[in-house]
Amino acid sequence: MKWWALGMVCVASVANAKPAAKASAKKSSRFSAPADAKDTPAVKHGALDADACLAELDTRGVSYNKETARGVVGAIRLTGPLHGVTFTPDVDKKDVDTTPYAIVDCRLALSLDDFAALLQKHDVVEVRHYSIYRPPPKSWPDGKEGTRHDGAMAIDAAHFIKKDGTSLDVVKHFNGAIGDATCGPDAKPHPNTAEATELRAILCEAVDAHLFNVVLTPNYNKPHHNHFHMEVTAGVGWFLVH
Repeated sequence: MKWWALGMVCVASVANAKPAAKASAKKSSRFSAPADAKDTPAVKHGALDADACLAELDTRGVSYNKETARGVVGAIRLTGPLHGVTFTPDVDKKDVDTTPYAIVDCRLALSLDDFAALLQKHDVVEVRHYSIYRPPPKSWPDGKEGTRHDGAMAIDAAHFIKKDGTSLDVVKHFNGAIGDATCGPDAKPHPNTAEATELRAILCEAVDAHLFNVVLTPNYNKPHHNHFHMEVTAGVGWFLVH
C-alpha cells in the first residue's frame, strides 16, 4: 500500500473515532471544541450548500471552472491564483490542468482562499500538493457525499515556494517528531532552524484562525512525514491538530 493510501486510512480512523476523541478531549490539547465554533471559517464554510458556496467564491472574485466528480458536492477546478498564491498538484506539467487530484470542493476552496491571504504575508506564491481529490472506487454509490479526499475536502500540502524562489518543504524543514505537539507553547521544532520556525508559524497561524477542522503533520504518523493534511469537515464544531 502506498504512503498516501496509508495516510487516508489513518485519517479515516481518526474521523471514525469521534466518540472516543470527545471522551479524551479533556486530556488532550489536540482536540478542541470552542464555544464560538459556529463563527469560525472552517465551520462556516462546511455548513454551506453548493449554490451558496459558489456564490461566495464569486463574491470573492475567485477564478474557477465547475467540474463533475463522484462524491464531491461542489466540485470546481481553480483557474487562477488566490491572493497571488497558486495551488499546484505535484504531477507532470502537461497534466496540471487535467489531473483529478486538483479538483476541489468549493467549501475547501474558501478555506484555501483564506489560507492564501495568510501565505501572502509570508511571501509564498505557490503551494505544491500531492492531492486534493482522490477519486473513490467505481463501486461508489451515486449521490453519496465524500469526506476528506473522497470528497475533495482535504489538501496534502508539501512545498511552500516563496517569491525569491526558495522553498519551505515539509519533509526537509518541519523538524518534528511523532507524538510532539504541533502548535502552542510546548511545540518546538528540533533543530529549530529559520525554515522550521517559519513553516511552523505558517501552519499555526492557520490553526489559530480555524481555517481547517483537521490538521495532521509529521508529528502525527509516518505516512504524514512529508506533508500537511488540512481538511474542512462538514457538520462538526470541533478541531483536531496533530
